[in-house]
Amino acid sequence: MARIIADISLSLDGFVTGPDPDLDNGLGTGGEALHTWAFSDDPGDRQVLRESTARSGAVILGRRLFDVVDGPKGWNDDVGYGAGEVGKPAFVVVTSSPPESVRLTGLDWTFVTTGLRDAVAAARERAQAASSDRGEDLDVVLMGGGATIGSALAAGLVDVLSLHLAPVVLGAGTPLFTGGAPRTLVQRSVISTSTATHLTYDVV
Repeated sequence: MARIIADISLSLDGFVTGPDPDLDNGLGTGGEALHTWAFSDDPGDRQVLRESTARSGAVILGRRLFDVVDGPKGWNDDVGYGAGEVGKPAFVVVTSSPPESVRLTGLDWTFVTTGLRDAVAAARERAQAASSDRGEDLDVVLMGGGATIGSALAAGLVDVLSLHLAPVVLGAGTPLFTGGAPRTLVQRSVISTSTATHLTYDVV
């Protein structure tokens, strides 16, 4: 069965966006610093990005994040999930209602209106189908936003937590951890680069 991997960048003070994120500036004020590593030439950063996108059989995101990446200042051929890396996985969006239209029509979108648990189940099916097609084990990557990952952790839906800790203090923004049931983490790997500390934990 495909693993559910929550994968997100955050600041030293625990924020996954800066203050005042909106459709035109999805990462908020100063939030671009969180993703410096994803555009870095550091070999360690390139390895982390390459391996994380290569293992992606399906990707889950919340509606707010979808609206940002599908918006006019969102993803394009040069900027997006796995841009310049491997083929694009299926994307599953958790939402109360599907959008009227989608700008990024070249990607495989599924909109789940019955909750996060059903979205995880749908993404797992897509990942397992992709695994069969490619002849290798692929995972479901929960890319955010912060509230979606927080809800998944609280509901016990996450198997692995992959954090990209940026050397920046934002002071405010969207927090990743906002309470909920305690979770025990087992550290599996630490990769330090010039732009981030990449941490991987099993969630037990």
